[in-house]
Amino acid sequence: MNKYLIFTTAILILLGNVNCSKTKKGPAQIQEALNVVEEVPENEISEIEIGKNPADFVPKGYVIFDTIYGDLNKDKIEDCVLIIKGTNKSEIVKDEYRGELDRNRRGIIVLLNKNKGYELAVKNYDCFSSENEEGGVYFAPELGVEITKGKLFVHYAHGRYGYWRYMFRLQNSDLELIGYDASSNHGPTVLTETSINFLTRKKIVNENANPNIDEPEMFEKKETKINKIKLLKLSEIEDFDKLEVSEE
Repeated sequence: MNKYLIFTTAILILLGNVNCSKTKKGPAQIQEALNVVEEVPENEISEIEIGKNPADFVPKGYVIFDTIYGDLNKDKIEDCVLIIKGTNKSEIVKDEYRGELDRNRRGIIVLLNKNKGYELAVKNYDCFSSENEEGGVYFAPELGVEITKGKLFVHYAHGRYGYWRYMFRLQNSDLELIGYDASSNHGPTVLTETSINFLTRKKIVNENANPNIDEPEMFEKKETKINKIKLLKLSEIEDFDKLEVSEE
């Protein structure tokens, strides 16, 4: 009987060792398991990054305010830029003279056309003020966005006071500010014209030495070098109304 018990115990111990060898892993096996990277199937990519229609990229709480088409990456295919606007009811106010005004801010979404759908390039949901801001004794600047020769232009028209515009180019996984132009006017008379190239760091100012409205304009050109600065990215601009570049 004692021999039988000893034999049975030995078999159980042997089986236990075999099972342990199957479940326990050595240091090399553990490290190999940690190095395994799980691959995400292509059909699980977020719709925020890739979508069939531009409207797929509009976030909740926003609507499309304007749509602009043009080639931004020089592949001869029209890309799409959406100007979006918030829909927060608390931003709708009543003005004593103008009535009900929607003061929700606006933003921009830049989409690259990939034939089978659109790919998100840049997003900035709240960088523009509403179209119903106060202009004081004059109307507020009017925002316009367009694509020309592969560049994105953000243009502000201010009637008799002139205009200013920002030029962006697609590079470094964003749209970077590479140029700025402005015209300061007094009615039909141009007082100063400013042009900045942030790539060459060149600033040109044409100042009217004869600002009298009844006399011909006489411009004096002044060219200077601006300090080397990091190019501004469209996605990082918090508020275009507070963006100052002319004195850089």
